[in-house]
Amino acid sequence: MAYWLMKSEPDVFSFDDMVAKTKRGEPEQWHGVRNYTARNNMRAMALGDLAFFYHSNIGKEIVGIIKVIALAHPDSTADLNDKGQVVWECVDVEAVKPLPKPVTLATIKATPELENLELVKLSRLSVSKVSDAEWDFICKMGGL
Repeated sequence: MAYWLMKSEPDVFSFDDMVAKTKRGEPEQWHGVRNYTARNNMRAMALGDLAFFYHSNIGKEIVGIIKVIALAHPDSTADLNDKGQVVWECVDVEAVKPLPKPVTLATIKATPELENLELVKLSRLSVSKVSDAEWDFICKMGGL
């Protein structure tokens, strides 16, 4: 299993919105990503992989855990390129659980054990990798 971090602006789509969709049995297509590295990260995801749900712009904190439930597929919000192909892809995800204690970006940046976290190193990347050690450390910080 691999671990990831996926960002969303909470005023557009929050973790609470994700939980509500999951409770209704509606998977969330993680659409709208327009960065090749982030897209390639989604292509690398496997069923059952877990990701931190990060509130970007407002809050700037990891607030929950989500799970990949459908592999990379064409993003329904993407336009076709000049060859009639969809360049952008996405995965479907569902909520797993909230973190009892959200982990803020400020706390992450102040933690030496997380200095290489892609959220810190590649701050603009909306879908990033998380190592096993980083995952375990952040889960503990978040009360899991």
